[in-house]
Amino acid sequence: MNDDPVILRPATEDDLPVLERFLTDPEASGPFQWLGWSDPGRWRRRWTQDGLLSDEGGQLMVTAGANRLGFVAWRKIVTSRSSYYWNIGAQLLPEGRGRGIGTRAQRLLTRYLFAHTPVVRLEADTETENIAEQRALEKCGFTREGVLRSTVFRNGRWRDVVRYSMLRDDIKDMAPEQPSSSGGTMA
Repeated sequence: MNDDPVILRPATEDDLPVLERFLTDPEASGPFQWLGWSDPGRWRRRWTQDGLLSDEGGQLMVTAGANRLGFVAWRKIVTSRSSYYWNIGAQLLPEGRGRGIGTRAQRLLTRYLFAHTPVVRLEADTETENIAEQRALEKCGFTREGVLRSTVFRNGRWRDVVRYSMLRDDIKDMAPEQPSSSGGTMA
């Protein structure tokens, strides 16, 4: 699987059981994303409604070869009547973690959003204890902006998060994607 390029693609109905695992399986969600049992039917309702792609945000599957490894997502944050930006994130199954796949997937999502939407800003948040995600965002070219105190309630207590951002002009500083296995493509 390490030799397969990371690809982002729209979800299909066959992907819904993979997505549902993130809402019903604490191990699939991982230590920083498990927020308790949640309605697994929400994925199917959203997929039926808009295929998980809308003007308000979306989800794309992260794959390598035949392996479905998780998803990347973005949601619109409206800042004024005429302005908005995207807040992005990634969630990988255990078999996709720790090998740079999340970094490559978020880099692909960043390029995609700047290429196909007029936003000037992307944001990402992660818990202060999630060092792996902080490194992934920094490798993607995101800038650490600061800590937001008591933002996420998980496992019985409030957690602080680190906010990162990337501006459209920052993308020129990103290393170009390589067509080899170390890069990735959009399907």
